[in-house]
Amino acid sequence: MTTTALLKKLVAFPVLGGDSNLTIINWIKDYIESFGVACTLVPNLEHTKASLHCRIGPSVDGGIILSGHTDVVPVKGQNWDTDPFVLTNKDDGNLYGRGTCDMKGFLACCLNVLPNLVKADLKKPIYFAFSYDEEIGCLSAPELIRHLQNYYPETPKYAIIGEPSLMQPIIGHKGICLYTTTVNGSAGHSSGIRKEVSAINESARLILWLEAKMNALIDAGHIDLRFTPPHSSLHTGIIHGGIAPNVIADKAYFSWDARVIPSDDISTIVNAFKLHCQQRMQELKKIFPDFKIETKEIHPPVTPFDSKTDSDIVKLISKINANTNFGTVAYASEAGQYNEAGLQSIICGPGSIDQAHRANEFIAKEELIKYVELLHNLMHLFSSEAHS
Repeated sequence: MTTTALLKKLVAFPVLGGDSNLTIINWIKDYIESFGVACTLVPNLEHTKASLHCRIGPSVDGGIILSGHTDVVPVKGQNWDTDPFVLTNKDDGNLYGRGTCDMKGFLACCLNVLPNLVKADLKKPIYFAFSYDEEIGCLSAPELIRHLQNYYPETPKYAIIGEPSLMQPIIGHKGICLYTTTVNGSAGHSSGIRKEVSAINESARLILWLEAKMNALIDAGHIDLRFTPPHSSLHTGIIHGGIAPNVIADKAYFSWDARVIPSDDISTIVNAFKLHCQQRMQELKKIFPDFKIETKEIHPPVTPFDSKTDSDIVKLISKINANTNFGTVAYASEAGQYNEAGLQSIICGPGSIDQAHRANEFIAKEELIKYVELLHNLMHLFSSEAHS
């Protein structure tokens, strides 16, 4: 099958993050196994979803993992010109459909080169590792990585995460985590504000604490000029509370995120915030004994990613990719999870992140052609006796 034909098939599976992905993962499994390559599924506890991994080539150390995810983001509320789950060729050099660039285009390229990989005299193995629920928090990758590393007797060395980067090799991204903080205060007439504890007022103070913490990190020199902005950020995007202007709010909540540079630690920041909340509770319980602040994680931490410019994976990608303009990105991905597991990792994929998650998502045909060429270059490199 051509890359376009494979992409057409993959786009037709409307598997959103959080949905069962068994339809698309079983189709991929059947396709791979039709070439004599054994696949292993890594299901969730309910067996409603599964990741997949397989190995092409010999059982020797030093192989490379090609990593992608099978889920996409929703299309509801977006103004699409075409059916988002039907691959559409408008004869403008692009292919339109949900997931074309993020990241079924990458999956299609991997599946396209599979017949050649099977025939090649590989001296080092190439693995496919395809996950689920990446779009709602990179949820399944850690288990997939552990399973892959424990399943094969040999030890893979590298991982290429095929997120859309216009084939630019990406060597870093920030970590991210999302939280909701709920404040339980005391209701009362607004004229008695000094006798009560306003959940809204206290929420505002906590939000300002987060901003002050961000500024303190900056002032302390926690800067990484590879990113924009070049520091960790703490941002509140939602706040709700109260029932009327003249009623002291007894309940309020706000949702916020932390995006940290690789040298900062999310847990350290969050623990400092929770300690501050404990101190506020001890103080305000003197006024209202039932005063309470609770912070819950609504998006699990995604590990920051930082690959050194002198690492072997950087040297490898430079041999197979014409684009050697290394960079960093603002979005999070599974790359940090692979890197944390001891695999030298890099992001490099076809398509532009600017097209992801929006109506009329597309990937340029030329991007698919260039990425298939990159994978063929990888195949030739791993077939060379000189490679080590």
